[in-house]
Amino acid sequence: MAGTYHNYIDGEWMGSETGETFENRNPADQSDLIGHFQQSSSADAERAVEAADEAATEWANTPSPERGRILSTVAQQLAERKDELTDTLVREEGKVRSEAAGEVQRAVDIFDYYASKARDVGGTVKPASSPEKTLYTVNEPLGVAALITPWNYPIAIPAWKIAPALAAGNAVVYKPASLAPNVSRKLIESLDDAGLPDGVINYVTGPGSEVGATFTTHEAVDAVSFTGSQKVGNTVYEQAASDQKRIQLEMGGKNPTVVMPSADLEEAVDIVAGGAFGVTGQACTATSRAIVHEDVHDEFLDRIVAYAEDIDIGPGLEGGEMGPQVSQSELDGTLQYIDLGESEGATLETGGTRLDDDDHADGYFVEPTVFSDVDPEMRIAQEEIFGPVLVVISAPDYDTALDIANGVEYGLSASIVTDDLTEANRFVDEIEAGVAKVNEKTTGLELHVPFGGMKASSSETYREQGEAGLDFYTISKTVYMNY
Repeated sequence: MAGTYHNYIDGEWMGSETGETFENRNPADQSDLIGHFQQSSSADAERAVEAADEAATEWANTPSPERGRILSTVAQQLAERKDELTDTLVREEGKVRSEAAGEVQRAVDIFDYYASKARDVGGTVKPASSPEKTLYTVNEPLGVAALITPWNYPIAIPAWKIAPALAAGNAVVYKPASLAPNVSRKLIESLDDAGLPDGVINYVTGPGSEVGATFTTHEAVDAVSFTGSQKVGNTVYEQAASDQKRIQLEMGGKNPTVVMPSADLEEAVDIVAGGAFGVTGQACTATSRAIVHEDVHDEFLDRIVAYAEDIDIGPGLEGGEMGPQVSQSELDGTLQYIDLGESEGATLETGGTRLDDDDHADGYFVEPTVFSDVDPEMRIAQEEIFGPVLVVISAPDYDTALDIANGVEYGLSASIVTDDLTEANRFVDEIEAGVAKVNEKTTGLELHVPFGGMKASSSETYREQGEAGLDFYTISKTVYMNY
């Protein structure tokens, strides 16, 4: 029998004052009820913020090495629970097992990284302009950080927000996406078990209109970090900016991979397919546009179609290579874009059909889809789809390919496949994206370097991950010490 799970506020697991819950089900098998989660109200969110505000000063005054010790313990606990967390993630979000295991390991590594970086949250000493003076800076926590995360990486993204926020000395209020709240609930369990003081982390499930809006507007919240859709992100920005909170937004993408004639085509196909169909295309960094030089376009298209048709689609718990979409709504959105692509005049080369037989009957499965004869101005080439749909666009030369790559409102991740050093360097210099890659898929990130987008993909304020992740959660004080 599925359990009922609670919010975590001020060190206690508790129900919402609404007395209402919502269901969380397996997207690969809707008959599989994972559990009931709290349909929280703004009053629950306010209680969480008040708890964080009360705990913030003591946590900020906790020595950084002690904060790091707790984060290190969390990393160890997550590592010990890796198999359990992997199964939870597969069942809840739909990733196949290899993808889910990689995401859980990333969360382990993130907590381990920020456990060690906690010792570096200090400041710098600079030469003074006169003797008998010391000039230095001190990095201090902001206070209370509100974190709002999406469903598509339901433990990795919470980890890369929560870990630096805590390492820097902030108290946290956290709202997970309602489509995938369970694996992050287990992350909160590990933080609790590691000895984090009461009130320093608070977890509240429920609708963004109640919980998220309260977090972003409450006067005791000092910083807001959001990852999700552009539409919701813009609302969060408007809400949080009214009283000048520090804001960090990471939103959508329409990420290109440019394929040039010098590329090894087998490698290019592997790179594009991995970026387009991995995690069922449900990543903000997913490859949704392959911009291919006309000299190799036809051969590339044949190979990418064959690759897509060879993918084994099925439940991750049963060994599938590509899992379902996370919900009926996400599936419907993908199918609508496929219909739109055909109506716009693009050629549907393969895929485009919902699978609903045998192992697929109770899930949200769709075939990997490839379009050709795509004009760069078509909506399927301009708008984020968030499903396993790849558009292949022909370009006569590098300059045209670059113009197409930059010709969208987004600027998150982009890559080029080439053995020409000039093309590679020009691409890095000229692409309008926060992440630029050469001979690598657009998905996949290193945790110790900054991550973030440009243009409509980001607020372009602060980057996440690495030392940049700590920068967002701290403010600098400059000290002039005369003696």
